[in-house]
Parts: sequence; C-alpha cells; structure tokens
Amino acid sequence: MSDTITRRPRRGRGSYAWYLAPIVVGFLAVVAVPFAANVAISFTSWRGGLDELTFQGLDNYRRLLSDATFWDSLGNSLYMVVAIVVVPTVLGLLIAATLFDVVGRRFGGRAAAVLRATYYLPQIVPIAVAGFVWAWVLDTQDGVLTKVLQGMGFAHTPDWLGDPDVALYSVMLMLVWLQIGYPVVIFMAALQRVDPELYEAAELDGAGWFRRFQAITLPQIRPEVFVVVLTGTVASLKVFAPILLLTNGGPEGSTVVPSYYAYRNFFELSRVGYGATISTVMALAIFVVASALLVWQSKADRNEAGR
Repeated sequence: MSDTITRRPRRGRGSYAWYLAPIVVGFLAVVAVPFAANVAISFTSWRGGLDELTFQGLDNYRRLLSDATFWDSLGNSLYMVVAIVVVPTVLGLLIAATLFDVVGRRFGGRAAAVLRATYYLPQIVPIAVAGFVWAWVLDTQDGVLTKVLQGMGFAHTPDWLGDPDVALYSVMLMLVWLQIGYPVVIFMAALQRVDPELYEAAELDGAGWFRRFQAITLPQIRPEVFVVVLTGTVASLKVFAPILLLTNGGPEGSTVVPSYYAYRNFFELSRVGYGATISTVMALAIFVVASALLVWQSKADRNEAGR
C-alpha cells in the first residue's frame, strides 16, 4: 500500500526566495541604489550635468547646520504635520464616528457611504487640478473665499497667498481639505469590525454619543489611528507639490519646506551636492520618526496585551 502512494517532492526553503526576487530588485532599483547615490553626491560639490564632482567631505553638512533657510523650512514642516496629521485625524475620527453611529443608524448605510465618498473625493483629484482649484479659491480679488467673506460683511480680506503672515495657513487649509477623506475612510472601515452590541449596551445604560465615542470607538480603532498618524507624519515631512503649485516657497520664503528647498538647490540654483545633502538629512529624519512611532506602537500593544 505504501509503495503505491505517490509522494510530492519536498521543496527547499530556498525555492520560495524567487517569489521575493521582484520585490528585492524593485527595492534596489527604486530605493537603495538611488539613496546610496544621493548620499555619495552629498559629499561633493557638483553643479550637475558634465560639471566635475569635487569631493568636499562634510562641508555641505556643516553648511546645513548654519543654514537659516533650512531651519525655517524644517519649522514649517511642523505646520505641515498639524495640517496633514493632527487636524485630519481629529476631524476624521469625529466625522467617521458620526457617519457610522448617527447617520448610518438613522438614514441607513447607503447615506453614510455617499457622504464617506464625498469626503474622500479630494484624495482622488490630481494634485495639479487641486492646486489650480485652490489657487482660484484663494485668489485675492475674485477668489471664492474672498467673495464669501465680503458677502458676510468683511470689508478687508487678506492676501491669502501673498501675505507672509497668512500664506502658510492658506496652504495648510488646502492640505486639510486634501487629507480629510483618508482618515474618514480608514476609521469607518475599522468601525465595521466593532461589535454593534457594545454601542447598544452603552446606549441602554444611558451613555450619550460622546461617551460612546470615548469609551468604545477610540479604544477599538486604536491600530487604525496609529496607521493614519504614521502615514500622515511621513507624508507631512515630504510635502512638495502643494508648495510648488500655490506659492513656490514664497512670499519671502514663508512657505518653504525641506523638499522644496532641496528641489530649488537641485534644479534652480544648480547646487546638486547641497540639494543631495538636504534630501539625505530629511530621509534619515523620516526614518527616525517612523521608527520611533513603530517602537511606540509596539510598546503600546505589549502593554495592552499585558493587562
């Protein structure tokens, strides 16, 4: 009997490595090799093209430490974190909980789905289109925001993109609009796995909406909150297109961010070595921040499991 049984040949573990080969090749071609080349260029003085590469050691990094424009751009990145992480996450939590726990229960899941799609719409709009739309919205003379405020009785409206004291907040407004749909979709998907009986029991005990949100919603979707915070933080540290489309870093450098500052050094000022230095520093900063968030989440999960 045993002689007639056909045995399948055992595969070695090494055979499964071929399935990882495309990922490894892609990572080397798209991430590892370009990053290594960027680090190497950061130690040189190079104007691009056929210009000679001159090794400078750590001169570019020393120069960066005393570069006021770079530190100002890094400070502006904190505003980007507020616009892409803090405000959308808080609003996304409230909107998702309202759509799920209030709109969905009173008007049905279809109504909640339509509103969810409406909030997500800015995410699928091409960034160039969004930039042109917001340039029109924030136009000083005929912009929608200006007209609305004038209709409300405001005689004087600021120069949204031309005033150094206002331009950064105008860009932040666009970023909030762009980002808000992402946490709404993620959080509503997370709420689908929450046991409805928890809400029903809390409601029978007399808990109001905010109490249910605080005691049930937040603890149940904490992993999704972490994902939104992590991805949003990384995105906020490499914001580029909205700055390029709306302000070009102006006025008076008030909206410059590190990625745009690196772009200017690469392509406008022909200081490729210095631009590579800025890019390298920001890549390392993003890696450190992301790693710190992952460690924090891992510790939080262990503490939660140990309770």
